[in-house]
Amino acid sequence: MVKGKVAIVTGGASGIGLAISQSLAKDGATVVMADVSEAKLKEEAGKINASCIAVDLSKRDGCKALVDFALQKHNRVDILVNVAGIQTVSPIEDFPEDKWEFMINLMLNAPFYCTKYVWKSMKANGWGRVINLNSIHGLVASEFKSAYVSAKHGLSGLTKCAGLEGGPHGITVNSICPAYVRTPLVDNQIEAQAKTHNIPAEKVITDIMLVKSSIKKLLEPSTIADIVKFLCSDAAAGITGALIPIDGGWTAG
Repeated sequence: MVKGKVAIVTGGASGIGLAISQSLAKDGATVVMADVSEAKLKEEAGKINASCIAVDLSKRDGCKALVDFALQKHNRVDILVNVAGIQTVSPIEDFPEDKWEFMINLMLNAPFYCTKYVWKSMKANGWGRVINLNSIHGLVASEFKSAYVSAKHGLSGLTKCAGLEGGPHGITVNSICPAYVRTPLVDNQIEAQAKTHNIPAEKVITDIMLVKSSIKKLLEPSTIADIVKFLCSDAAAGITGALIPIDGGWTAG
């Protein structure tokens, strides 16, 4: 499935990116992990015998440096998984301009640049898989999340366009659109919301975070990693340009 393939995973030092890196490495892929947290990145990469590079993907030069590093070290890139991202909640009128620019750069521009830079290698080999870790907010909106929702909606459009362009060359491009996933970032959000509303943590999950879902349960990073592997498999060879909701029924109603 992924054995012998070279895979880049951004945001690889923790959470979903780490779970994907571990899963791909376990199944025999050669993994290149990227993150801004250099010490944590080196620690986790060492555990799975992956190579790694600390880069700022909010800058175009960082995206280029990542892909150049992978190509120089391994001579090819077969799989690109764009995971890196952050969340900021603020009304539009109060949203910091620099934070808006940073989030758009990191979560929309970086996936475009990384895809652009790996494209030539994938075309030359007649096979490639680009998987964008999107969000349910790539399909629907929520108030006070203008930068996040805008970046994710843009990523949905990029996924569709790249899927159309890649098909003739054996390259598929897809987006995974999950609801909330249990990561350190989400755990911190739960704790903060519990204190703000003076309710138990489980009530934050069921009554605030997943109020629009019929399945009131956080996803696990390992679940997302399994979907990534499926999209890299022969069984998914005909899937491209797809926005795949893993949302517990959020968008069904």
